[in-house]
Amino acid sequence: MSLTKYFLLIICIAFGLCSTAQNVDLITHTDTTSTWNLLKQDSKSTWGGIKHSTLRPIHWKGQDFKKLSFLLAGTAGLSLLDESANSYFIKQEQNAPKLLKDFGWYFGSPQNYFMVNAGLYGFGLFTKNEKIRKTSVLIISSSVTSGLIQSITKNVIGRARPNSGYDPYEFRFFSSEGDFHSFPSGHTILSITMAHAIAKQFNSSWSKVAVYSIGAIPPLSRLTANAHWLTDIAFSTAISIIVVDSIDKFLHKSQTYHSDKNNHKITWNLAFTPNQIGVIGRF
Repeated sequence: MSLTKYFLLIICIAFGLCSTAQNVDLITHTDTTSTWNLLKQDSKSTWGGIKHSTLRPIHWKGQDFKKLSFLLAGTAGLSLLDESANSYFIKQEQNAPKLLKDFGWYFGSPQNYFMVNAGLYGFGLFTKNEKIRKTSVLIISSSVTSGLIQSITKNVIGRARPNSGYDPYEFRFFSSEGDFHSFPSGHTILSITMAHAIAKQFNSSWSKVAVYSIGAIPPLSRLTANAHWLTDIAFSTAISIIVVDSIDKFLHKSQTYHSDKNNHKITWNLAFTPNQIGVIGRF
């Protein structure tokens, strides 16, 4: 992506966040804190979010392990659809607009992703916009945690990619080969992490739908590119949502940033029934 495209994307995100922030009167005050102190505060919050989310499993109780078992069981059950879903998405590749395919690839790539967030945070820092700063802190801390989970899982499990010629049940544990780094999807984890973190800042359900729709482009592009199985995408989406929600709760409890008491959020729940497997969002 060119620098112009990065700039335009950052401006669009910043404008949207500023708009919703003004609607709830979160940035109408003038922040007299120095830029350096704001940077230190945000760095501390970022590290706190990473530490909280990575150490959280230590404090898990029975209900938490039950949710994890549901997630794993649901992923295993969904794998029965992997091959048929793969055939379907491959057929859609020719009809997919090149612009969307390019966006899906470039935005889900780590270097581009973090450049966009760095630009977004820089804008929030130098304009002293708390809403944008807090959103960037949520994105970067969630990305580090989910990215760590993704890297470890991908290398340990060693699942074959669909374009490798193997079926979804071919595994080579601790493989260093790219053809066996299918599960989970790095592009999906990054794009859904950012989309979910940004969507949480909006009150409007339509705005949330728009943000999630954009965030869904990289995962879908990876499916049409024959780079991932459906369960790679589904599991990665669930991990991203869980991590973002965990860190968001931590930031809220820390009271470092102003909270929007009237913020209408989406409640996400995992659903596993005989005729339903997935993540349900309630507006």
